Amino acid sequence: MDANTQWVMSGTALLGMAAGVVGVLALLRRRALMGDVLAHAALPGIAAAFLLTGSKTPGPLLTGAAVAGVLGTGAMAAITRYSRLKQDAAMSLVLTVFFGLGIMLLNVVQRMPGGNQSGLDKFLFGQAAAIVPRDVRVIMVLAGALCLLVLVFYKEFKLLAFDQEFGAGLGLPMGRLDLLLNLGLVLAVVTGLESVGVVLMAALLTTPALAARYWTDRLSRMLPLAGLFGALSGVAGTLLSQVGPRMPTGPLIVLAATLLFVVSLLAAPHRGLAARLVRMARTRAQVRRERLLEALYDLSEEAASAGLPADVTVADLERRRGLSPRWVGPLLERMVRTGVVERVRAAAERQEAWRLTGHGLAEAYQVARRERLHLVYLMHQAEIGAPFGPEVHPQLEPLLRLHGLEPVLGRGQPGEGVG
Repeated sequence: MDANTQWVMSGTALLGMAAGVVGVLALLRRRALMGDVLAHAALPGIAAAFLLTGSKTPGPLLTGAAVAGVLGTGAMAAITRYSRLKQDAAMSLVLTVFFGLGIMLLNVVQRMPGGNQSGLDKFLFGQAAAIVPRDVRVIMVLAGALCLLVLVFYKEFKLLAFDQEFGAGLGLPMGRLDLLLNLGLVLAVVTGLESVGVVLMAALLTTPALAARYWTDRLSRMLPLAGLFGALSGVAGTLLSQVGPRMPTGPLIVLAATLLFVVSLLAAPHRGLAARLVRMARTRAQVRRERLLEALYDLSEEAASAGLPADVTVADLERRRGLSPRWVGPLLERMVRTGVVERVRAAAERQEAWRLTGHGLAEAYQVARRERLHLVYLMHQAEIGAPFGPEVHPQLEPLLRLHGLEPVLGRGQPGEGVG
């Protein structure tokens, strides 16, 4: 690895870390597109700074970008405060107006003598491969300032993100803190304009924060995790750009961040898609098991009251309880192996039937008891429907049919036989 690659990797890693940390606060404030707005709003500032100074050095150009970003932030705040427009409309208005103004000024620059060699187009898509030691030192200072800002105002920013009204009740200047956070976003955008450009800076602010959100629910862990994801994106994008000739570093950084987000989306232990599918499968299996146990208990109870054998067939479960044989059969086989039910043979129809064992009867009793108590609560406490008579609330009638409680609740007082 040559020295230039090491400098580029250091600069992009620092940039990704700072953008990830600040992007978390923007995400929690429901301002995920704030970085996109400020990045586009910085474009007219870059073009205006070149028109005024004629200099191509990053110092004046980034200063112009910072001024334009601050003006864009103030414009959004003024539009939201002094008009009936909501924040999303104000953000959209500022983005389109400032970006259109920036494109117009860039056309003016292109018509000037030597305008084609101004190098302003690199601020659109970035030029991370051109990072030099001086740029790394600037990025280090700005990234350190951003991280220090978040560390010093951690509690205040936490209140701003989760409970702004409570913070105002404590006497904190929440409006000024909101403005300070927006200025931090402006600083992050200005820091990354030369590396990843206007178009891709919004992704670097948002994607690491989104990836970190899948791994934790605590802000104290989410901030360093987003910084780590941002740094890893910078390193991975830089290394990938070295694989082939003339591979763009900025877009590869964003693609690396997107890959981390996809991995988080799929494999995060609690919020990931795989974990959700596993929980849904377990819940579905538990619900089916309880439905089957309750149906076996109800049918056994009816058979016992009529003096008949407490044997239940799959056809009974389908006809009288609406349970699908597609999953009832395999579930009964598993319950036989665990000792919940036992297989018997119906003498009349010469087909297999099942009967609850002693252990299964105790478990099924508890399931049926919970369901019946719940229905009694709905009828008497929540006043959803009358417990007796032909008039039953429409919401309660399907439950009664599903659980077979009409004959049970119809034989005496509510709750009788519930235990």
